[in-house]
Amino acid sequence: MTHSSDLLQLLQERGFIHQCTDATGLRHAMARPVTAYLGFDATADSLHVGHLQGLMLMRWLQRAGHRPMLLIGGATTRIGDPSFRDTSRPLLDTAAIDANIAGIKGAFTRYLGPDVSVVDNAEWLGGLGYLDFLGQVGRHFSVNRMLTFDAIRSRLEHSLSFLEFGYTLLQAYDFVELARRHGCTLQIGGADQWANIINGIDLGRRQSGLDLYGLTMPLLATNDGKKMGKSADGAVWLNADRLSPYGFWQFWRNVDDRDVERFLALFTELPMDEVRRLGALQGAALNEAKIVLADEATRLAHGQDALDAAQRAAAAAFGGADRCDMPTHAIDAARHSAGVTLAELAVEAGLAASRGAARRLAAGGGLRLDSVTVADADQPLASDRAEWVLSAGRKQHVRIVIATEAQEVC
Repeated sequence: MTHSSDLLQLLQERGFIHQCTDATGLRHAMARPVTAYLGFDATADSLHVGHLQGLMLMRWLQRAGHRPMLLIGGATTRIGDPSFRDTSRPLLDTAAIDANIAGIKGAFTRYLGPDVSVVDNAEWLGGLGYLDFLGQVGRHFSVNRMLTFDAIRSRLEHSLSFLEFGYTLLQAYDFVELARRHGCTLQIGGADQWANIINGIDLGRRQSGLDLYGLTMPLLATNDGKKMGKSADGAVWLNADRLSPYGFWQFWRNVDDRDVERFLALFTELPMDEVRRLGALQGAALNEAKIVLADEATRLAHGQDALDAAQRAAAAAFGGADRCDMPTHAIDAARHSAGVTLAELAVEAGLAASRGAARRLAAGGGLRLDSVTVADADQPLASDRAEWVLSAGRKQHVRIVIATEAQEVC
C-alpha cells in the first residue's frame, strides 16, 4: 500500500471517511509519512466501542507508514466539549482525570503499540495565561462566525457557558501546538468535530502559514437506532476491568444482522472481498459472519489469549462444554447464608447495570436462574446447592458459585 491514494481509497471503501477539508492537498501530503492525531478528553477511565472507529482508522494509517498520535485532553477535560450536547458535562477533579488518562492510554497502546506517541494538552494549556490566550488565539476568531456552527447553535436554546464556548478555541490551539511541536498536520475526528477541526486549520494558517488537514468519520449508530458504543446494560468498554473479554465478544456476536457487513469493514482488518462474502450470508449462515466479527474484534481489543478464553466461555454457555470455562462469579458462604439477592448478583456479574435494571429485566421475563424465569429479582439465591447459572436474555450467562477461597473456584 502506498502512503496516499491507495490508503484514502481503502479508507473510503471501508466506510471511514465522512468529510475531508482538502482531499487533493491531503493526498499530495500523504505521498510522504504524515503525523496524524486523534484526541480524547479524559471523561472516563476507558474508551468504548464508540471510539473504536477512530482507533481502527489510525491502525490503517500506521500500517501505511504514517505516524499516529494520541492527544489526551488533560486540560480540556476540565471544560468539556459542548458539541451537540444538550447539557454541560460534569467537571472532574485532577485525581479523577489522571486516573482516566492512564486507562485511556492503555486502550490506545493495545491497538497501536507501546511506542505510539501520547501527549497531554495540559503541557501547553496548563501554563497559558488568559491574556496571552486572548492575544495569540482569541483575536483570530469571529464570534459571529462561531455562532453559525451547528455544534454551538444547537446549544443556544439551552445553557451554554462561556467556559464551554471557549472549548473550540482550545481545540484549535491544540492542533497548532501539535503541528509546531511534533510536525502533526492531520487531525482525525468524528463528524461532530468538523467545526473544531476547521478552526484549528484556520488558526494554523493565520498564525504561522501552516498547511493543515482534517478528516472526519461518520457518526455511527446501529441499524436499530442505538448510539454506537452503548448496549442495554451501558457502555461497551474496551478495558477488561470495565467489561470482560467475554462480554465484549458477546456484544459483537449479537449485533443486528443489518450491521454485520458494515462492522466487519470498520472493526476488523479482513480483506474487503472476505467482508463482502461474509456480509452476503443469509439466515442462520450469517451467524458465521457474526462469530468472525466477534473473534476479530476481541483479538484486536484483548489479544489471542483473551479471545481463546471468551470462545471457551461461549462454548460452555451455549454448546455444553465444561462449565468451568463459563464466566464465573464467586460469593462466600456467609454472604449466601445472609440472603444475597438475584438483583445484587446480576449487577456484580455484569448482567445488569443496576439493581433497578435487574428488576426491569425480571419484569420483562429476561432474568433466569438455571433456565427458570425469575419473576422477582429481589428474591434471595436458593440455598439448596452451591452452583447456579444466572442468565440475562438468551445469550448472557454467568455461573454463580459459593467458595470460601478464590482458588476453590475452577
